[in-house]
Amino acid sequence: MSKKIISVCEAPTPVGPYSQGVIMDGWICTSGQVGLDPASGMLVGKDVAAQADQALRNIKAILQSGGSSLDQVFRVTVFLTNMDDFSTINAVYSRFFPSDFPARSCVEVSRLPLGALIEIDAMAKISSGRPVSG
Repeated sequence: MSKKIISVCEAPTPVGPYSQGVIMDGWICTSGQVGLDPASGMLVGKDVAAQADQALRNIKAILQSGGSSLDQVFRVTVFLTNMDDFSTINAVYSRFFPSDFPARSCVEVSRLPLGALIEIDAMAKISSGRPVSG
């Protein structure tokens, strides 16, 4: 199977030379998502909770476009600019992943694109074996 690029208007347009997501061999991998509103292209707020919520909504839209869903996610990486926000993002994250948690890494970084406070990426299985669009 060749790779298929996902491009969906329900998630922000990439701010660099990368795809929103890539499908290959029945799997989907999203690029890191910051809390950008897809309509405005702006960060959704100045707090990590609002940005985490939007980043996860963006991931959900990319996964759905590729024929997957949050319940098919098996791996997540979270990048934070301040590890003191760990419990705050866990509260937001648990609304999107309430059980059967994916494997996850969470690391503190010095900076993120556009001054974001958090960036999240995910890897998932395609539910139907075939992408819906992309």
